[in-house]
Amino acid sequence: MKDLYQVIKTIRLSERATILGERNNEYVFVVDPRANKIEIKQAVEKLFGKTVLDVRTMNYAGKKKRERRADFGRTNHWKKAIVKLKAGESIDLV
Repeated sequence: MKDLYQVIKTIRLSERATILGERNNEYVFVVDPRANKIEIKQAVEKLFGKTVLDVRTMNYAGKKKRERRADFGRTNHWKKAIVKLKAGESIDLV
């Protein structure tokens, strides 16, 4: 994983992600499932120019679709990363 834009796909805006940002200075990103914590930390520091203190990751399995038929599919598996920034730093989301 060398390209920064392949490591971080998008920022995840939800109610819980907003609360984490306001209370704990943490931001939630959807990242490549093959990316590790070191690559995620380096990508956030280079793209946003901020100091990262901690990275937590979670893997999510894709959900089944059309389960009542014989030919069902599934949505893609994805990975979420919660990144904690140094006190006093923030990422402008708007």
